Amino acid sequence: MSGDGLLVAVDSRVHRLPAHVKIVALFVFVLAVVSTPAAAFGAFALYAVMLLAAVVTARLPVLVVARRLTVETPFVVFALLLPFVATGPRVDVLGLELSQSGVLGAWNVLAKGTLGVVAAILLSATTGPRDLLAGLERLRLPATLVAILSFMVRYLSVVSDDLHRMRIARESRGYTGGRAGQLKAVAGGVGALFVRSFERGERVHLAMRSRGYTGRMPLLSARGATSAQWFEGLAISLTAVVIAIAVRVVGL
Repeated sequence: MSGDGLLVAVDSRVHRLPAHVKIVALFVFVLAVVSTPAAAFGAFALYAVMLLAAVVTARLPVLVVARRLTVETPFVVFALLLPFVATGPRVDVLGLELSQSGVLGAWNVLAKGTLGVVAAILLSATTGPRDLLAGLERLRLPATLVAILSFMVRYLSVVSDDLHRMRIARESRGYTGGRAGQLKAVAGGVGALFVRSFERGERVHLAMRSRGYTGRMPLLSARGATSAQWFEGLAISLTAVVIAIAVRVVGL
């Protein structure tokens, strides 16, 4: 198994689904989760089970998912503070006087945030950057935005390599970091990186114009999705929509 950026390069049914199907599935699933009332604990349990089944099907390592979940740490901290700072009726929990509405609000943030983040991790870990761009293009995202995102993805690694080489150059000249007097060297490096990136962008633009670039990039992919792929990709998301509607209408 090897990885390329956020992509976990294994072979699974989820990996083989077209990118635009997975993007639509993520959007529909998140919409269903967000529209579910916080007190519908059973619905959130069903969402979690379905999402866990998708992660297992995608053969994603548990440690990879857990490590990427740390991105929601600020929301977790905010949710843990809610029961203490919110107003309204109080409830005793393990000897602590907590706000009843705050406890429910904390659960709402944690449950919906975690489900949304795991769903996004599932998409990013099973779809390469180029495939994501092709999927957005297939979903009729404006061509200018697709071109901007495409250049961002392509040159992010270039700029990262420049930063790495500049760090090695500083350290080979005795830079150790940690002292305020050395901030001038860091600021100079950042300025040089900006100028170098700007000049590279100009050269790339001129090279593209000389090769006939008219403002529109060639299509990244012309491959669509079959009915079976749409059904497979949207199975969990549509089930989540049914659950959300049942909670609203029947009060399950």
